[in-house]
Amino acid sequence: MRSLFYPSLKKLKLDVKICSALFALSSNGSGGQIVVKNQGLPCLGSPEEGPNPVFWYSSQQKADRDHQGQSTMRRRQTSDSPHSSADPSEGREKLRLKQEVGLISGVSLIAGTMIGSGIFMSPEWVLHHMGSPASSLLMWAACGLLATFGALSYAELGTVIKESGGEYIYILRIFGSFPAFLFAYTSVILVRPAGLAAVCLSFAEYAVAPFYQGCSSPQVVIKCTAAACILVLTIINCLNVRLAMSVMNVFTAAKLLALLVIVVGGLVLLANGQTQSFQNAFQGTNAGIGTIGVAFYQGLWSYDGWNNLNYVTEELKNPEVTLPRAVMIAIPLVTCLYLLVNISYFAAMAPSELLTSGAVAVTWGNKVLGNWAWIISLSVALSTFGSSNGTFFSGGRVCYIAAREGHMPDILSMAHVRCLTPSPALLFTSAMSLIMIISGNFTSIVTYFSFIAWFFYGMTISGLLYLKIKKPDLPRSYKVPIVIPIVVLMAAVYLVLAPIIDQPHIEILYVALFVFSGVVLYFPLVRFKCQPRFLQRVTLHLQLFLEVAPTSSDVN
Repeated sequence: MRSLFYPSLKKLKLDVKICSALFALSSNGSGGQIVVKNQGLPCLGSPEEGPNPVFWYSSQQKADRDHQGQSTMRRRQTSDSPHSSADPSEGREKLRLKQEVGLISGVSLIAGTMIGSGIFMSPEWVLHHMGSPASSLLMWAACGLLATFGALSYAELGTVIKESGGEYIYILRIFGSFPAFLFAYTSVILVRPAGLAAVCLSFAEYAVAPFYQGCSSPQVVIKCTAAACILVLTIINCLNVRLAMSVMNVFTAAKLLALLVIVVGGLVLLANGQTQSFQNAFQGTNAGIGTIGVAFYQGLWSYDGWNNLNYVTEELKNPEVTLPRAVMIAIPLVTCLYLLVNISYFAAMAPSELLTSGAVAVTWGNKVLGNWAWIISLSVALSTFGSSNGTFFSGGRVCYIAAREGHMPDILSMAHVRCLTPSPALLFTSAMSLIMIISGNFTSIVTYFSFIAWFFYGMTISGLLYLKIKKPDLPRSYKVPIVIPIVVLMAAVYLVLAPIIDQPHIEILYVALFVFSGVVLYFPLVRFKCQPRFLQRVTLHLQLFLEVAPTSSDVN
């Protein structure tokens, strides 16, 4: 009977502490959130729990948030014991992530994230915009070169600003709080959920394709399957960080196997003389400025993830060496693999067949593998599921970091007290992704995602150029030639402006207005901290409902 009513003594103690904290909060009005002291519970990242890759600490925090946290801890320590120290840092561990990501792991992280749904979905659309097989292959090679240049530029930034967080932390440290807020606002609400929605739609299309052979899959079925995928990912990532990473590692093997099968099959077809698609290969090439820009969007979607190693800079072993080396190995490897896969597609299908294929890899499997084509559908579905898991994990982390820096609601910076995962941030990312799935399709989502992403990529690269010109004496172990970030910045400007000038869409105007709508929110909510009083009560109730608490932000 005791186990029935009290399944966990630790949970009982936790509930008592939360209720006590709530009573103290309501009596003295401090803080607006429940602060659970680290007594009787394992500390985040402590030896009892092992390293936790979600929680890392920024070296520069908001002074007012630090002061508020110190005041709250002083009041709680004074009420707990008259002999307690007034120093809030005393008795608490200062935590840093262990540097456990080496060169091989870094290469796997970049390549595993890049190889997702794009190579199975985008070839059709790159060919559609470029018009000929040869020009589409050149576009894939150009996208790989641009991704390599961008990653090398980010590698120098990673050796100057040795903090995790990618573009958000670089913009924050170089340009300040306002543009960093615009990035966080856009990334958390639009860009990251849009990327996750696009990958899950790709997963859904391949998952349901075997059940609708000979006809197109209904959009309702595809969207419902994509929504179910997001819900499953939410459960996995909220339960355990190690479980989420294990899922990603298993599904990475599936995607490599699928691409290897396609490459080998294409080489066999070429050896048998099936080269009709490569005769007059440039015939029908489109050379419009806007058309090339949209084709770049579709190709670069398959290379998205080239900057993922910058999100875990603090976890790299010897980042000054590991970061640039991992980039130079992973991205050329993926570029060569993508080119071979596209050649295999053209060897098996005429350009007209490829353009009418809703799922290029499935069509290739039906023509080449026959009765074994289901292997391709299964492998691609597993591949895209694993990629969506990585996208979901990083998207939740960006939300968590932005909230911890004061650019998002406090509830999003909290962690589950037992699972030690940023469950509020993950749930918020999941909700926004579900909205994206309902309102869009794969092609439109990729176009708007790329438009916003390259706007902020260009801002980040301009920050690198500023550091190279204005602060050349900053210590850095790796320097990229200045011509490389200039090329990337020019490409970013082109990718943002070309589709607007040549083929303007009203949806792009809506996206631009959304970005600048952050100005309306920044000044009252972040700059002047004019927050409605009821938000404190909402935060308290959400803490109790979700069983989450603030994480420490102390770091030296």
